[in-house]
Amino acid sequence: QETRSNEESTDESEEDESEEEPKLKYERLSNGVTEILQKDAASCMTVHEKFLALGTHYGKVYLLDVQGNITQKFDVSPVKINQISLDESGEHMGVCSEDGKVQVFGLYSAEEFHETFDCPIKVVAVHPHFVRSHFKQFVTGGKKLLLYERGWMNRWKPSVLHEGEGNIRNVKWRGHLIAWANNMGVKILDMISKQRITNVPRDDISLRPDMYPCSLCWKDNLTLIIGWGNSVKICSVKERHASEMRDLPNRYVEIVFQFDTEFYISGLAPICDQLVILSYVKEISEKTEVECCARPRLDIVQPLPESCEEISSDALTVRGFQENECRDYHLEYSEGESLFYIISPRDVVVAKERDQDDHIDWLLEKKKYEEALMAAEISQKTIKKHKILDIGLAYINHLVEKGEYDLAARKCQKILGKNTELWEFEVYKFKEIGQLKAISRYLPRRDPVLKPLIYEMVLHEFLESDYEGFATLIKEWPGDLYNNTIIVQAVVDHLKKDPQNRTLLRTLAELYTYDQRYGRALEIYLTLRHKDVFQLIHKHNLFSSIRDKIVLLMDFDSEKAVDMLLDNEDKISIDRVVEELENRPELQHMYLHKLFKRDHHKGQRYHEKQISLYAEYDRPNLLPFLRDSTHCPLEKALEICQQRSFVEETVYLLSRMGNSRSALKMIMEELQDVDKAIEFAKEQDDGELWEDLILYSIDKPPFITGLLNNIGTHVDPILLIHRIKEGMEIPNLRDSLVKILQDYNLQILLREGCKKILVADSLSLLKKMHRTQMKGVLVDEENICESCLSPILPSDASKSFNVVVFHCRHMFHKECLPVPNTVSSAQFCNICSAKHRGPGSAILEMKK
Repeated sequence: QETRSNEESTDESEEDESEEEPKLKYERLSNGVTEILQKDAASCMTVHEKFLALGTHYGKVYLLDVQGNITQKFDVSPVKINQISLDESGEHMGVCSEDGKVQVFGLYSAEEFHETFDCPIKVVAVHPHFVRSHFKQFVTGGKKLLLYERGWMNRWKPSVLHEGEGNIRNVKWRGHLIAWANNMGVKILDMISKQRITNVPRDDISLRPDMYPCSLCWKDNLTLIIGWGNSVKICSVKERHASEMRDLPNRYVEIVFQFDTEFYISGLAPICDQLVILSYVKEISEKTEVECCARPRLDIVQPLPESCEEISSDALTVRGFQENECRDYHLEYSEGESLFYIISPRDVVVAKERDQDDHIDWLLEKKKYEEALMAAEISQKTIKKHKILDIGLAYINHLVEKGEYDLAARKCQKILGKNTELWEFEVYKFKEIGQLKAISRYLPRRDPVLKPLIYEMVLHEFLESDYEGFATLIKEWPGDLYNNTIIVQAVVDHLKKDPQNRTLLRTLAELYTYDQRYGRALEIYLTLRHKDVFQLIHKHNLFSSIRDKIVLLMDFDSEKAVDMLLDNEDKISIDRVVEELENRPELQHMYLHKLFKRDHHKGQRYHEKQISLYAEYDRPNLLPFLRDSTHCPLEKALEICQQRSFVEETVYLLSRMGNSRSALKMIMEELQDVDKAIEFAKEQDDGELWEDLILYSIDKPPFITGLLNNIGTHVDPILLIHRIKEGMEIPNLRDSLVKILQDYNLQILLREGCKKILVADSLSLLKKMHRTQMKGVLVDEENICESCLSPILPSDASKSFNVVVFHCRHMFHKECLPVPNTVSSAQFCNICSAKHRGPGSAILEMKK
């Protein structure tokens, strides 16, 4: 049975199938410990951050390193070691045994204390700071709790701290506080005041204290955790207020958390703000229906005021668990590293907090590869056991096994990165399972680039089964990824079986383009009437190749073809295009029409031809063409328009050639449109035309109505009204006359308004002139006479002088001005009069 137990895993849990991740991981302490426990049994153990101290049933004490290797051995007693105590420095150790022996000695010094009592000593605890000279103290627990202090001449002086309540079975010393448990409960002693500050009675007095011992654990200097039976209490030591002291100790204890567990407690340890509880479990055997010992449990719980919340729970398989009792298990811990040691007579198991590597292990075990990959990426600097690439490859394999080929191929992009060897390996793996299509979309195309064979292999796969997919890859992949010649030949071979397959033809054209065989590509595009033909011509400057294919291009897309030809007329001349389109006049017209829209003069030699083309294919644009063209032969145009009875165009041409009367006559006789005739007369602004219009309209009442409504502002209506025969009925005559009167009133109002504006402007200018003339003129030494050009002011101011200053700011000496004539005594500025003098003004003055 023991051999079988050795093979069982120590981290076995009742919740192996659960999706909840365990909080701790377990491993058996081996090496020297294995050797010891094959011949002996563990009775107690104490943990220091540097080493471990293990006591056995045969009275041996072993010092071990953290891997379980023996570093030192002490033969203390021939019987069971009950307790080992270490100070915080790890330099002094206290040991007690079942035969009453107590030893306290230095591991690195000759300091030593020996004492043998007449009763078994269950516990010993050295002062945490025993290494210091004034803290040379330790306590022992048997029937009494004794305190030993080293005094004068290095003699040890004992004193009784407590007795009379049965054997002392557990002692924990932290700072200035000592906690111990006897048959009645737990006490705490304040070493500063040497006073007991609390008594916590045990809850279930039916349990034998020797079979179900009390577990004590200091979380910190002021927090004690008590576990007894199935009850847990967390006590906090607090200072009493001065006003409450009187005869009471200056400290007291408050129970802050209290709850019961499902099983019996064998050990306690803190982990952050939670508790680790080692539990002894009994269960009913299914075969014999007899109560037996089950595997011990290690639980992590979150204390609550009246209960607790279970965080995790693991059932541990330790050697010989079927024979163990509650008192056989102990839980020790290392505060610095969160290591928890489960000690049983035949086994020592170490529980550790799981790190990121363990978390990833669990995720991989549960096949949560996506989460494992994410966790590894986040913690890539701290993980030691795993590599992101290995997790990624395992994830890809998992997806392939599940048949999620597309997702597996997509993950290759992120996981394989730039590793060409792995890429090629994965491609061959996808080929083996017939899923090259799945990975084709995600193959790298730049940095890195795989071997051409890889891409050719994928293309052949598509060519055999999916022409559209093959075409998509050819379009998306750069042409330098594969051997173009090989793929072209493969496509040509397939076209032999299906010569009219448009997808293959289009793809072949793209391949020819990659291979710079643009001429062959252009032929295929034109045959297919493919939209990329114009892009191909522009991109690769193939205008020399389309000189004899202009009709094909126009038939394919006339708008784009014309725009392209006009944009590149330096490469394909206008004459060449017109010549090629000679047998397709409708296309020829389209090209020349757009050319004319761009530039009225470039195709002037074809304007005569365009008259016939417009008349045949695009009459709405004929009249705009005749109006805008300055190179069109009017006689030829008039001949064509008269032949085709194009009245509007003929009228325009007649008026442009100066034959306005014939044009007007044609409007009235052919179109019979009085409004158009009036509009034409207005445009020409010729009195004879108005006379012809009136004469033609005088016997036609509708025409007279139209004239009365429209000519009021161009011709005197009286001329028309006098010629109307008496008795002629004219439609809407009343309205027409009213309109004439309204137009006349409007003209009167306009004239009056203009007159008011003119008068206002004249008055405004007069006021402005008056203000200007009232302004003074500065005369100083810098001014000169405009006639003699000498300073206007004499150098001797005492002499009298006369100066004439005009409003134009010109100044003269009076003697420099000519004498005015006798007709008018007014005198004017010679300079300004000369400037305003008109032609012949001098002769007029002489006549006067």
